[in-house]
Amino acid sequence: MPGVITVSRRRLVLGAACAALVVVPTVAGWSTGRALRPSAAPSVSAAPDPAVLMPSVDPALSPSPASTEATLPAGMGAPVGWKLSDVPRFPPAPPPEPITLPPGDEAPFLSRIPVTQPVAFLTIDDGFLKNPEAVKLFAAAGIPVTLFLTTDAIQDDVPFFNRLRDYGAVIEAHTISHPELAGRGYDFQRRQICDGADRLGQWYGRRPVLFRPPFGDKDHTTLRIAKECGLRAVFMWKETVDKGIVRYQEQLKRVQPGDIILMHFRPAFVQDFLAALRAIHRAGLTPALLEDYVPGAGSPAPSVHFPPAHVRDLG
Repeated sequence: MPGVITVSRRRLVLGAACAALVVVPTVAGWSTGRALRPSAAPSVSAAPDPAVLMPSVDPALSPSPASTEATLPAGMGAPVGWKLSDVPRFPPAPPPEPITLPPGDEAPFLSRIPVTQPVAFLTIDDGFLKNPEAVKLFAAAGIPVTLFLTTDAIQDDVPFFNRLRDYGAVIEAHTISHPELAGRGYDFQRRQICDGADRLGQWYGRRPVLFRPPFGDKDHTTLRIAKECGLRAVFMWKETVDKGIVRYQEQLKRVQPGDIILMHFRPAFVQDFLAALRAIHRAGLTPALLEDYVPGAGSPAPSVHFPPAHVRDLG
């Protein structure tokens, strides 16, 4: 009949099935319970709660495949152990949607950012291993990355991480010596959290505003001290990458919009970095800067290059 649109029963069933894919078992990235250690085996997630939905993402905003191959600045040298064609290409991240931080005397603890955009967030921890390919990968990828650095791990080569800042990295706090914080006293935690952030500020010209506790372990004292020290939010993760394998906390086994991905400066850094980018790309997402979504995090300061004598003055 003219003017009447008919819908088959098969299409209705297909539409209902597609809608069910957005169901996830957490509430907008607010993480509860004890954190998983990054070295743990892949977790088996509980069945999704049909009452909890992720913010919907407009398919029109999903990144389209880029046709150009990655390049490196002149004089940087050729890749070693990887190829420029291994690096997925992403469109620019969309304008950020800053979240609303909750009131109270504790910093919020987040593993996913509630977004309506097709973005994910790559984070890299510690800094014990300084792989010379890292700066090439950052330059080739051209994406923002947040580094949660431990000061004892990086003090032997502070300029290494400054070079990463030249290609999209922002440095945040991850304690002085990487201890487990949960259950430790106030003074111990305050020194690890606040003094670590202060030292990074001295070295890089920008004091961190975000924090990740080692192993993701924290208690109320951790969150209270973080806020007292001017750290706006504390972060967990939804996916980990190790030895080139992406491990997921949820049954969907796919990076979700707003997910925070964790990897480390480890021997398999090249494989891990590329595996993380491929997982983001397969999910139809593009990397975004975590700091852009946290009110008060502000734009990162430019890199500050110190002479060797200053670098060796570790305080």
